[in-house]
Amino acid sequence: MRVKLSERLADKPAATEAAAIIENCVHCGFCTATCPSYQVLDNELDSPRGRIYLIKQMLEGAQAAAPTRDHLDLCLTCRSCESTCPTGVQYGRLVDIGRAMANEQAPRTAGSRLYRSLVRRTLLARPVFAGALRSGRALRPLLPKAVARRIPLAQVAGAWPAPRHARKAIALDGCVQPALAPQIDAALARVLDRAGISLIHVALSGCCGAVSQHLDAPQDALQRARRNIDAWWPHVESGAEAIVATSSGCGSMLKEYGHLLRDDPAYADKAARVSELVQDSAQLVARHWGELRPQLLPVQADTAIAFQSPCSLQHGLKVRGVAEKLLVEMGYTVKPVADAHLCCGSAGTYSLLHADVAAQLRTRKLAALEADAPRQILSANIGCIVHLQAATDTPVRHWIEVLDERLQQSGKQECP
Repeated sequence: MRVKLSERLADKPAATEAAAIIENCVHCGFCTATCPSYQVLDNELDSPRGRIYLIKQMLEGAQAAAPTRDHLDLCLTCRSCESTCPTGVQYGRLVDIGRAMANEQAPRTAGSRLYRSLVRRTLLARPVFAGALRSGRALRPLLPKAVARRIPLAQVAGAWPAPRHARKAIALDGCVQPALAPQIDAALARVLDRAGISLIHVALSGCCGAVSQHLDAPQDALQRARRNIDAWWPHVESGAEAIVATSSGCGSMLKEYGHLLRDDPAYADKAARVSELVQDSAQLVARHWGELRPQLLPVQADTAIAFQSPCSLQHGLKVRGVAEKLLVEMGYTVKPVADAHLCCGSAGTYSLLHADVAAQLRTRKLAALEADAPRQILSANIGCIVHLQAATDTPVRHWIEVLDERLQQSGKQECP
């Protein structure tokens, strides 16, 4: 698909990048079959191909209006289309550029800007978010059931092993997961400790930047990336073997650091190195499965589970089948899930901004996940876990928690 950049944009690096991405598109339409927003809304302009045409029009000089901005907003950035595309169109990067252009040409209303700013600031201010969550939990018995179910119950993290191994991995300290589900990172720390690796917190690191990227604050996202790199760099230089995220959405963002900071002379090389070190928890555990598997006890009866593979895991990080294989080797029966490539509707802050579409996608996803009546649903991303659990009585958990429990049971059985 040829793009003739307008004179106004001819010298803009972002526009040049977007044009190069679009020129790989052969408008075959394969992407429409795997696009969740198109499946729900049934509008060509809410498909990747339709949005590419909208971005192309802006690049060629057309003035964007509110409908263009809204069609781009309705994209979940799940990147399922990237997994389908036969020509490798980097749609995730393209839609980021398109959204920035549309927001500049068709500014949001004051109310919309205020809401997005409040969401971003609340999620990124850990004490504020944690306080709001505590208040919500205290009021949970008094709230309507539909509202109460959106507030996760408090969880006990358990012990985090003290650093005692020569081998180290760096834990991403995310923005909301420490308050929502502190047990997930602690479970990974215990699992890695059994494999001879110490998972370490690093002071002054924090949110990966994805929340700001989603909510019209790309410069803040870059600043958070730089802050994390500065915090991690001494540990990288001293030999940390991985930067690991138990939230695949965060991991997918970390993998983009090298690209996002490629033109920053002070950070380009460091960002590229950080991106190289990023691993999802399943990748790191799989690398050390030889040390961990012998420590497992045989699984008990009635082990049926369903695995919800987050979009950020399978399409962003392109890590497919790794956690599922580990679960099978742990002795679980992993039930097949129809349309496993489709998004559950969480998509970072999407479920807060487009609740109706997100709810429809969740209903479809839960129908697929629960078709064979699994005892529990396992996932690899905190957003998906919270979003799905709000609409089902089937327990929804991170898969690393299950492995941690099995290893702890093994340790108890070995005690005299």
